[in-house]
Amino acid sequence: MTPPKRPIDERLLKPYDPAATEARIYEKWEQGGYFAPSGDGPIFSLLMPPTNANGSLHAGHGLVMAIEDLMTRFARMRGFKTLWLPGLDHAGFETQVVYEKKLEQEGRSRFALAPKELYQEILDFTLANSANIKTQIKSLGASCDWSRLKFTLDDDVVETVYETFKKLADDDLLYRGARLVNWCPKHQTSFSDLEIKDEERVDPLYYLKYGPFTIATARPETKFGDKYVVMHPNDPRYQDYTHGQKIELEWLNGPITATVIKDEAIDQSFGSGVMTITPWHDATDFEIAERHGLDQEQIIDERGMLLPIALEFAGQPIKKARPLIVEKLTQKGLVVKVDEKYTHTVRTCYKCGAVIEPQIKQQWFIKMKPLAQAALTKIRAGEITYLPEQYQKITEHWLENILDWNISRQIVWGIPIPAKLCEQCGQGIVDLGNTVTKCGQCGGAVRPDPDTFDTWFSSSQWPVVTKIFYPTTVLDTAGDIIFFWVARMIMMSVYLTGQVPFKTVYIHGMVLDGRGQKMSKSKGNVINPLDLTKKYGTDALRMGLIVGATPGTAIALSDDKIKSYKHFANKIWNAARFVLENASDSPLPASHPYLVALEELTQTVTAEMMNYRYYLAAEKLYHYFWHSFADKIIEAAKQDASLLPFLPVILERCLILLHPFMPFVTEEIWSIFKPDAAPLIITRWPI
Repeated sequence: MTPPKRPIDERLLKPYDPAATEARIYEKWEQGGYFAPSGDGPIFSLLMPPTNANGSLHAGHGLVMAIEDLMTRFARMRGFKTLWLPGLDHAGFETQVVYEKKLEQEGRSRFALAPKELYQEILDFTLANSANIKTQIKSLGASCDWSRLKFTLDDDVVETVYETFKKLADDDLLYRGARLVNWCPKHQTSFSDLEIKDEERVDPLYYLKYGPFTIATARPETKFGDKYVVMHPNDPRYQDYTHGQKIELEWLNGPITATVIKDEAIDQSFGSGVMTITPWHDATDFEIAERHGLDQEQIIDERGMLLPIALEFAGQPIKKARPLIVEKLTQKGLVVKVDEKYTHTVRTCYKCGAVIEPQIKQQWFIKMKPLAQAALTKIRAGEITYLPEQYQKITEHWLENILDWNISRQIVWGIPIPAKLCEQCGQGIVDLGNTVTKCGQCGGAVRPDPDTFDTWFSSSQWPVVTKIFYPTTVLDTAGDIIFFWVARMIMMSVYLTGQVPFKTVYIHGMVLDGRGQKMSKSKGNVINPLDLTKKYGTDALRMGLIVGATPGTAIALSDDKIKSYKHFANKIWNAARFVLENASDSPLPASHPYLVALEELTQTVTAEMMNYRYYLAAEKLYHYFWHSFADKIIEAAKQDASLLPFLPVILERCLILLHPFMPFVTEEIWSIFKPDAAPLIITRWPI
């Protein structure tokens, strides 16, 4: 005999509607204060990688929010005093580039604006975008503690960054010097080596007659000032030449006196084994000049234009001048031959693609080797676990070969460098209190440093500036910023606190389109996660992002995949309706295969999640609910009323286990199923 159906909440009489549900539930969570740390359990803390406050969220952000919210909800339900701290990043150069494009569309240029005016415009732009991004993050179900929201231009953040700058100076780990830097002629700023994109290109290689030698170059436009010819001291071909020897020869602008330099940096197998150097415009050449105290002369200006040393080519851009310079060399009989298919690496700006024009500039640098060594000691001691583990070796290799970090940027948008520059001797003076009125070294007049910090310098202190729940439990991030951000956070945190900033580094993969291609605006395949949530619901998007998301491995995201998890949300909803309509309060046996399987599922899912295998936990929950519970157990209960008492028990457990993955549909069903109980978001995990 089939028992009569029970009265049911009218919400379950309609199909599940994410659009009518999610905002209401999120507001309930937020007003209930459930996102704030509570209780006296062990601490779980997680810092949201500060989202660039210069646009909208993309599919990669969707994956970040899904994974980190899953981590947070799981810890909270297990009784941890849980904090997921949200953050927004002013993003320095990245944001200024976005705003420059806006200015270009309006027919304006940043160079025509006063610095304060440009700063205010970008600030207004950023704050408007920040409000929008915060709303978008909430729409993805992020249960972060908004009362602690940090922005990388907050006063306390700036204060911490300034204190670190001063400490580096006091500890002799900071210096201002004239060194070769990576310079973008379009954006008019320097970069660190990490912000350079190396491209393989095929260009002509010109073999030129330089007195008795043949030199090879792909950049004849830099050769106007070349007056040093360098060879390896052990090269048998040039044993008759001595270091410092003078040679008279005909060159681009007429007769010159060249000096022979012997240096072991020369590659004897390249070309003739002899090269001339342009220290102002090449890193290897600069190091050779520094070692031997050689002159350094600028040939190309900051805009990529040739200077007066180029005579008739002065004021011309490189692209226009190069063939004309080659023609002049040819007319003078200085071109020996040309290899038209020379494959080499060209350094370009990672944002605009402009060829980087190295320049010698006075900049602030951090001595990185001591910081890197301290970080390596901690990493090798096992104080940080990397998932996948190969990222530990990648990090160690970079730290072992680290270069000094140029933290000066010639942009308006960012944290100003608190220093004064002496106009007479060029010394840089750290000046946190803005009290320095003259140079302590020469007594000369000083002026404020016009530069700002590299945004990664402030971001490297992100775990420290939050000032609470340190060190954090886990860092979730993308592999492409392992050096930009992760390694630098480890170095700066160990330097400032003596502790590593996080115990685990979880590297999520890149989100690709449905065909497995990288998303880009030029391809027209960029997926907006909010478009998908409007179409299929947030829970469906989250499951679509988690299932298959092995740490460090790219995942393909398509409409069909998200649509399938929309069907899953509907399946959960319809199964819940049947269970609540047909629930039975009859006692259960002490043991039954259904209950054994449920406990095994709980144990397995918990173990997978504790080991950061969320993709496996999600897949197992999906298959159990759909294929075991809905397809078999519920169908069997329709034929055998004695099985009905199992249904509420299984449904309750499934809602709890699914909640970190699909928080909205599970919370909505829970409020119907357990109207007098605490919300599902703070319900204890069964283990």
